[in-house]
Amino acid sequence: MAVETKFVVVRKGEEKMTFANKKEADAYDKMLDMADAFTEWLLQSNIGMDEALAENIALHLAEQKDTVQHILRTSKLPEAEIAHQPAAETPAEAEAEEVVAENVAAEENAAEENAAEKPATAKKVRAVKAA
Repeated sequence: MAVETKFVVVRKGEEKMTFANKKEADAYDKMLDMADAFTEWLLQSNIGMDEALAENIALHLAEQKDTVQHILRTSKLPEAEIAHQPAAETPAEAEAEEVVAENVAAEENAAEENAAEKPATAKKVRAVKAA
């Protein structure tokens, strides 16, 4: 007899999703927490939308957290989003993309630090005051 461990995300007494590992379940639960906060915020606004629409928008914003953060920082869509917009992404795929993005960012930071640490080989230019 095999024993399997499953992690189930439950919201308001309803099973939302089942995962094979705790990390994915926690990430999904955190995304649902964010969606709840967005829903509450949207319902408190003066937009006047119904609860179902607010929940749908909030869930989309929470699922697309990285894109929303990029737009807030730069006021532009990410280049990857313009060229490639996936229909739906599983939490595992989202986590894998996040890890890749973190690795790329770490490599870029390391390259920038290495460039900053290298001594400048060009001669310094001095300003000369005309007499």
